Amino acid sequence: MFSKEESRLLRQEFWTSFGKSFPRKWILYDTKLKGLSFKFHFDNKKALVALDLEDDLENRINYWEKLSALKSILLDEYLPEAIFDEEYILENHKEISRIYVPLEQKVSIHNKNSWREVMEFFNEKMTLFEAFFEEYKDIIEG
Repeated sequence: MFSKEESRLLRQEFWTSFGKSFPRKWILYDTKLKGLSFKFHFDNKKALVALDLEDDLENRINYWEKLSALKSILLDEYLPEAIFDEEYILENHKEISRIYVPLEQKVSIHNKNSWREVMEFFNEKMTLFEAFFEEYKDIIEG
């Protein structure tokens, strides 16, 4: 087991290493669309990339309908393994809508042997997610 401080340092080391290995500006929160953001998630059990809808319910529904209409394009041309979850519950019990791609292998941020695999997964999948978003942003925003 790791202490909180050891865990914090490992997380920090992972994200610093990821930034150096794949030095580029990710969209993440800078979508220009209120309540819509991209996220990397890596903890002791899993890694995933996600597009989260976290705004008020009306805005979430509006974006969700547009993203659902684009679902076949996202799955066919960008991320065939993407999962659409209209009612995703976060660890803090907050309900959001999420489209995400999980890394199927069991990984842990505490295991440096899995870092390279996760970094490459993050880079590949988020690049595709962002390409989809850039291509269809006008429709999603519409």
